[in-house]
Amino acid sequence: MNKKLILILSLFSLFSCCRVEDKLEPKLSFSAKEDLINSLKDPFMPLSEEEKKQDWAKEFIIAKSFAKELDLYRAITNYKRAEILLGEDNVYRKQQLEYSTLLCYYLAKKYEELIEYFERSTLDCVDKSFEPFHDLLIVLYESYFEIKDEEKTQKILELLQKNYPDSEKKIVLSTALLTADIEKIEEISKTPPENQQLLLMLDIYRKQKKSIPTAQALNAFLPGAGYLYIGQTRSAVTAFLLNGLFIYASYEFFRRGWTAAGIITVSFETGWYFGGIYGAGEETKFYNERIFETLATPIMKKEKYFPIFSLRYGF
Repeated sequence: MNKKLILILSLFSLFSCCRVEDKLEPKLSFSAKEDLINSLKDPFMPLSEEEKKQDWAKEFIIAKSFAKELDLYRAITNYKRAEILLGEDNVYRKQQLEYSTLLCYYLAKKYEELIEYFERSTLDCVDKSFEPFHDLLIVLYESYFEIKDEEKTQKILELLQKNYPDSEKKIVLSTALLTADIEKIEEISKTPPENQQLLLMLDIYRKQKKSIPTAQALNAFLPGAGYLYIGQTRSAVTAFLLNGLFIYASYEFFRRGWTAAGIITVSFETGWYFGGIYGAGEETKFYNERIFETLATPIMKKEKYFPIFSLRYGF
């Protein structure tokens, strides 16, 4: 009885190790183009003729030109040079330079550098009187979200809700799509007025997605069947042949009395068998993620759900 219990627990433990979490991690992204950035107006006052004669302004003009061309690394360098030459007294221009540098980091998707720069800048104490305050919150929200700082992400979301409730709703939906939070997307889509486009997307996704437990169960019953379930014929054939070869070799070794060789072969087969179950689950998860990406990306571009589309100002 004890031996049977130990065997059952051992098998349960092995199958538990093969479990794949049914949580999608899609890769949805959008990179800004020149025409999008150049269509956004500058929130700051133009340089005066007197300012244009100063050294910091010359660096600023060069930086702005690089930024408009999305030559972001050169732009950051020149913005920082301008900041050094400007000094500390001109708060308005200092914040302009800091915000422009921050925006360059954001467009370059350098989120950690952005947060590090922001937290030692003068922008960490601005309020709604700061012209691009809305955009600053959008940039910070996405950056904290990307570096997985949940506390500060939530704090920025609360500021958006307080100051710009429409933008907050759009950002919540954007986050739900980026993280494939199906329940949240459905909840938002069913809130009047209903978003039929997103509801249709979810319906198509549910019809096309594959079940991870089913894929793993099929592969446990017949090695390779889980891969065949998601259309990976080559992987299915490889898994079937490898497992079949090791099972046959193990049988032959034990039949001929070559116990040591049989045990070694069985250990290899155990790895292939349970690895195949786990692999079938992982591949099914990837399969579902690609379906979601294919369905969600065009909608996010068309309806401008990516956070960058919420920006109101540029360089």
